[in-house]
Formats: sequence, structure tokens, C-alpha cells
Amino acid sequence: MKSKQKTGLGRGFLEGIKRNGGIIIGLLIICAILGFMTDSFLTVRNFSNIMRQISVNVILACGMTMIIILGGIDLSVGSTIAIAGCLCCGLITNSGVPSYLAIVISIAAGTLVGVFNGLVVSRTTIPPFIVTLAMMNVGRGFARIYTKATTILVDDELFMFIGSGEVLGGIPIHFVYMVVVIIITALLLNRTKFGRNIYAVGDNKQAATYSGIDDKKVMLIAFIIMGFLASCAGIISSARTFSAQFNVGEGAEMDAISAVVLGGTSMTGGIGHLSGTIIGCIVIGVLNNGMNILGIDSSWQYVVKGVVVLIAVFIDYFKKRKE
Repeated sequence: MKSKQKTGLGRGFLEGIKRNGGIIIGLLIICAILGFMTDSFLTVRNFSNIMRQISVNVILACGMTMIIILGGIDLSVGSTIAIAGCLCCGLITNSGVPSYLAIVISIAAGTLVGVFNGLVVSRTTIPPFIVTLAMMNVGRGFARIYTKATTILVDDELFMFIGSGEVLGGIPIHFVYMVVVIIITALLLNRTKFGRNIYAVGDNKQAATYSGIDDKKVMLIAFIIMGFLASCAGIISSARTFSAQFNVGEGAEMDAISAVVLGGTSMTGGIGHLSGTIIGCIVIGVLNNGMNILGIDSSWQYVVKGVVVLIAVFIDYFKKRKE
């Protein structure tokens, strides 16, 4: 097997720094260029904004790392964000459901998308790309129908706290979300049998099956986790703006996939590390923030991010070819 499990989070972190030296250097160069081009980039306030902006992508990318290590992909996460966010806001504003109950129902609904994806992918030979592409359209259509293509505003104290609250004397709650999800995902991947099975199935599904690993169960659980994380991200996204729109989360799947690929996770499965994914999220966040500060047209922003991902894929291809 290609995968190697780490024996400690601290040691894993240091090895992650060494392993991702190239992307870290690239990140520092991007920051230096943006700092030279604008005075407002290299400020504490701006970096705090970047951390807020990448919180949703970090949550998605943690789940996407598991899926891609398995050799799969999930294109429905953006639509799952819309389903959870729109349903939650609609239940609170239009149906008068208590916010805490609306949040639970909405997360459950988003998680069901992951259950469906996992069942179809694990029980059939239909490629994950096709299954999740179909669910991406179904979910987006549901959000549009449910909201009637209008904005649903929310005025609820708990909901507002989830979107913009602070804890422990001023720490943004978005930072807490990220830390919790990163720690849990790192423990799952590096310290549990389930994590070892993810690497084994992604590396060689047939060999993993012969060794007694239930690859169908591993795939199902990974997609359920992805659906759960995407629905949580949907609640957070809507809570940040105190509203929901059917197009919330549009393009979120591409940012998550981009971060994972930039972090060195192989699209063919079996190889990947969470530390690289987190750095990839920061790179995507810095690029988005810097281009917004510079006033670059949103169309060109898509081009830039696409080129960056393409470069990362080519690097992965040539590394595999060399091996």
C-alpha cells in the first residue's frame, strides 16, 4: 500500500510542512506580490477576513479530501449547501419553526443527500462523477423551487450568532468551526481504522476487499460525512448573511476540489494528506481575497483559479509518471 499512517499529530504537522514546501513557498510569493501591489492586503484585519472567508471551504475540503483519497468525487456539495441553507431559513421565517429545530432538520436533509450519493456509488458501478453531477442539478432545482427564486431573510438571535458570533473574548466563531472540523478529520484519517481503510480502498480497491475491508461501507460512510459537512456549511453560509438564496454555494464544489488538489491529494486515489488540503484552502482564499482587493473581474478570477488547479493536476501527473 502507498499510504503511511502518522503516529502523532505534532509529528504529522512537521512532516506536512516538509511535504508541502513547494505550495507553502508559492503561497508566500503570492502574499508578497499582493502585499506589494496593495497596502490593504498585509494587515491583521484582512487576514482575519480571509480566515472568515475560507471557513466554509475548509469544512467542505476536509470531507472532499476523504472522497478524493477514495478515488471518488462529489460535485453536489454546493447544492447541498443550498438545500440546507434555504430549508433552514424557510423553516424559521416562513414556517415559524424554532431555529435550533430548523438547524437539525436542515442538517438531516443535507446529510440525506450524502446517504443517497453513498448508496448509489457503493452499490452500483455508476461513476461518482455522474451520480453527484445529477444530484447537483436536483439540489439546485429544489433550492430554487423552495425559495421561489427569492431571498428569504432571517431575524433570529441563534442564527445570527452562528453566522457572526464571537467566543472566548473575541475569537470569531468561524475559526472555532474550522479548528473543530480539522481536528476531527485529522483524527479520523490518521488515528482510526476507518481512516486506514480509506487509504487502502483508494490505493487498491480489489486488494483492500481481499484483505477483508468492506469497501462499500467505507464509501458510504465517507459520502455521509461529506453530506453532513456540506449541510453544516450551508447553515453557516446562510447565517453569515442572515438570509438564503437558491444560488448560495454556487461554485463551492470547485473551490473545495481545487484546495484538495492543490494540497497534493491525488485524483486517482490512495494518496493525500489533510495538512496539504488546509494549505490549499488558504491559497484559494488568498487568491480570492487578493483579486477582489485588486478589483479583478469575477470572470477572470475563475480563469486564474482554473489555471492554478490545472497546474496542480499536471504536477501530480508528472510526479506519478516519474514514480
